[in-house]
Amino acid sequence: MPEIIFILINMKKYLVFLLISAVILSLSVNAQDKLKIGHINSQELLAAMPASDSAQKKLEKIAKEHELVLEEMSVEFNKKFEAYRKAMEAGTMSDLARATKEAELEDLQNRISTFEQTAQQDIQQKRVELFTPVQEAALNAVNEVAEENGFTYILDTGMGSVVYASPDSKDILQLVKTKLGLE
Repeated sequence: MPEIIFILINMKKYLVFLLISAVILSLSVNAQDKLKIGHINSQELLAAMPASDSAQKKLEKIAKEHELVLEEMSVEFNKKFEAYRKAMEAGTMSDLARATKEAELEDLQNRISTFEQTAQQDIQQKRVELFTPVQEAALNAVNEVAEENGFTYILDTGMGSVVYASPDSKDILQLVKTKLGLE
């Protein structure tokens, strides 16, 4: 008789284990059903946005202006250096005149270097200033589309961080373009 009780207790434990396993399994299946993953190529989205094109054109204009100033400074330096070189070859320059011309050339070279660095910083600052609103608009649209369509995650394939996208993953680029009025 004790063996039957032992068997019944073990069967009861086994049934409880099976019941708990079934509940956990059904919960995990339900959780997976709720997981909805989408993806988007952010580079493609940004390229499709007119504001991005406009920002790029403004940035190119600023870069061209800096390039023209730098070119003028370089032409001025080259002219002064050529005059200095010719005077040195002719041997008609006094020590004081030579030292003055060398200091002038060195000063101009330093100004050119400083301008190049400042121009680079200015372009970088303008890039951030011009593209931040575009990127924020794109991100807001992605977030709205994700919420409206019940996505749990949106992966960015344009940044090269996704090595695999399941066929079940939905590309939301078209939805976001529509949200932004691009199509």
